[in-house]
Amino acid sequence: MSNLPSSSQKPIVLVVDDTLDNLLLVSELLKELYKVKIANSGMKALAMAHAQPQPDLILLDIMMPEMSGYEVCAQLKQDPATRHIPVIFLTALNNTEEEKKGLELGAVDFITKPMNPPIVLARVGTQLQVKAAADFLRDKNEYLETEVQRRGRELAAIQDVTILAMASLAETRDSDTGNHIRRTQHYIRLLATQLRQHPRFEAYLNEQTIDMLYKSAPLHDIGKVGIPDRILLKPGRFEPHEFEIMKTHCRLGRDAIQHAEASLGTEVAFLRYAKEIAYGHQEKWDGSGYPEGLAGDQIPISARLMAVADVYDALISRRVYKEGMSHDSAVAVITQGRGSHFDPDMVDAFVAVADQFQQIALTFADSDGELAEKAETLKLIRG
Repeated sequence: MSNLPSSSQKPIVLVVDDTLDNLLLVSELLKELYKVKIANSGMKALAMAHAQPQPDLILLDIMMPEMSGYEVCAQLKQDPATRHIPVIFLTALNNTEEEKKGLELGAVDFITKPMNPPIVLARVGTQLQVKAAADFLRDKNEYLETEVQRRGRELAAIQDVTILAMASLAETRDSDTGNHIRRTQHYIRLLATQLRQHPRFEAYLNEQTIDMLYKSAPLHDIGKVGIPDRILLKPGRFEPHEFEIMKTHCRLGRDAIQHAEASLGTEVAFLRYAKEIAYGHQEKWDGSGYPEGLAGDQIPISARLMAVADVYDALISRRVYKEGMSHDSAVAVITQGRGSHFDPDMVDAFVAVADQFQQIALTFADSDGELAEKAETLKLIRG
């Protein structure tokens, strides 16, 4: 019983030579071990190298009319579809410079004519083994890369769901939230993108960071879940002691996110910005904000961005107890806070894209029906 591989299992060897006798000689030598294809010109060789199934190895004559073996090899190695196919040159030349040239073009070996059958079989077999190992590693790497991408998509989805779930919890406590968290998401991404090329922020505001800021923005008021209803839902100005309680939402928000991290037993990178925003978005550039009275660059960039976004939206938004400001009036208030409430460079960036802020506000505006529903909710809660 023969131990030779079946035809369907045999590696494919493409033999390229312009001399029929050489093609027949090599074909006869290889046919028992390999599936042999032949080409009598460089152009035919290139076409067959691209055809499916592709050859596993190419034996390529150097001296051919119209297109030399060197030219064929160069084109094969420049094309991503064929560069992985090993090339062994067949040559009557016994010249070191010619061999050096072929190896530099990407050939894996040389076989000199007249050919020695055992040498041909040994070198072909060796290179096919090397290719089989390389193919296995390439397939493995492609699988791993695909798996990494899949896991990355899963992780991103988990991050999004985590943030949205926590943000939705905040919405259930604050009847005035509405589309506020959606608007602030888009505001903060717009402002961060505008500042991306600014010398003060270009090292911080890369694409990944801006994406994380966008995703984290909904958690800026997560701490309000810990504020009593009598204060959180009060439709008027706070008494001083009530305001002190309200101010604790920054610490409560940060602590809630830290507690979530502690439960996982590790610091979670995508929650870093959420903690900064939740804890620091009420700080002011001149140090008069809370909870720590930080000033200037002591305030995290993420929190400074949210301060502009949050205040703008609070100014223009209608509530059950107040009408919203006009866009122009809100821009004027933000501008007046340049250097006191807000980072001056961020105010300048805000002014440059203020029209786009207004468009976001219109796109995600709260409807009259939503406002009426909030008013009814307030009445029910307050009894």
